[in-house]
Amino acid sequence: MEVEVRDNNINRALNRLKREIGREGVSRELKRRRFHEKPSVAKRRKQREAERRRRKEERRERRRDNRRG
Repeated sequence: MEVEVRDNNINRALNRLKREIGREGVSRELKRRRFHEKPSVAKRRKQREAERRRRKEERRERRRDNRRG
């Protein structure tokens, strides 16, 4: 991941980097990898995440349909 520093403004570049890291889920992934996760727990977590993504996509589709009329 790379962030460009413009006009020698380091604070702005750091804030942008933090936003990018949050959006990509890097910090969440690091936190998750800190300790060993049992395979059964990992499976449940992955199922929850997949369900969450599916619901989110359904909400987006409904929103798009409502806008079209």
